[in-house]
Amino acid sequence: MLIALVLLLKTFFYASLVSIAVGFIRPVFVLWFMDKCNRMRVLSFYGILALVFYVLYELVNHLLL
Repeated sequence: MLIALVLLLKTFFYASLVSIAVGFIRPVFVLWFMDKCNRMRVLSFYGILALVFYVLYELVNHLLL
């Protein structure tokens, strides 16, 4: 069960990184739900998500070892 959680967190982390890359090109593609779409909001929104998913991934992965 924890292995599935590790894979899910890793997938979400990489999805956040891809969203940052896409958002730097066209912010409206990843921030369609916000009123104002700019690159700083892309970095703050998806950067925080990527950081949270990475920390959770490392914590859960550490529990497996």
